[in-house]
Amino acid sequence: MFREMRRSKQVLSQETAEKILREGEFGVLALSGDDGYSYAVPINYAVEGNKIYFHSAKVGHKLDAIKRNDKVSFCVVDRHEVIAEEFTTYFSSAIAFGRIKIVEDNDDPDKLRGLELLADKYSSTASAERRAKELSRLSALVVPVMTIEHLTGKAARELVKRGDFS
Repeated sequence: MFREMRRSKQVLSQETAEKILREGEFGVLALSGDDGYSYAVPINYAVEGNKIYFHSAKVGHKLDAIKRNDKVSFCVVDRHEVIAEEFTTYFSSAIAFGRIKIVEDNDDPDKLRGLELLADKYSSTASAERRAKELSRLSALVVPVMTIEHLTGKAARELVKRGDFS
């Protein structure tokens, strides 16, 4: 169902791909947009198990695309260093493929869990009072949740040879 990576010498282990995904700061969610155009949106996220959690307003291009086609991919670039004298870039990245659903119901445990994970990742120093205030806004947003079906990792050949992925 999923293609094998053509450049097999650049493939990272599943464990390394999971680490890149787990520790990344942001990623790009790729969707099927309007009129057959791709739509890729940079977005914050949190990972737990085989799920990737996002947050979103209740309306917009991203949600329209998800409703139209639940098959998505999500890319995180862990390292990106242009090496001008070698005409190359040293990089490491992970791409997750899967299906995404929009969680609207405030009673759905995925909605609260997703927001808790996002708050832990991006606002861990916020006071308990501030976090409670944000979580009280549950009904003002939705939590898209991607279930990972396939995950790949890839790095520049030079980094793979050296075992230096991040």
